Amino acid sequence: MERPELGYLLTRLLRVVIAREEPILAAAGLVMWDYAVLSALGEQDAPTQAQLAAATGRDKTRLIGNLDRLVELGLVQRAPDPADRRNRVVSLTAEGRQVLTTCQAGIAAMERELLGDLPADERAAFERALTALDASRG
Repeated sequence: MERPELGYLLTRLLRVVIAREEPILAAAGLVMWDYAVLSALGEQDAPTQAQLAAATGRDKTRLIGNLDRLVELGLVQRAPDPADRRNRVVSLTAEGRQVLTTCQAGIAAMERELLGDLPADERAAFERALTALDASRG
């Protein structure tokens, strides 16, 4: 028997991953898009909100609501760009970095459990393949 299409398999797996991630994020007071923003900012500050929108795949108009919420929670800050005061540089606060670290640890534990039935070499190959496919998409 042939395997189901890749889209079908990935969609089913993605639903499981999201269902398991949501409680981890909710415990930190976050929704998925909040976490996407924190994750992007964990890699580097965003020189503009437009660049942050591009990095997260979030529509610029919808990103503002996430940023407002994250600022209110004390997890991110927006500061005038010294090079162009019309722009706002978005960055994590110390508390935001701690929340991100806590969520990442919870998600890593969930992923270990989710993939726990796979032998270690298959799990590593799966993770490498996903990472390679993601890197080659752009």
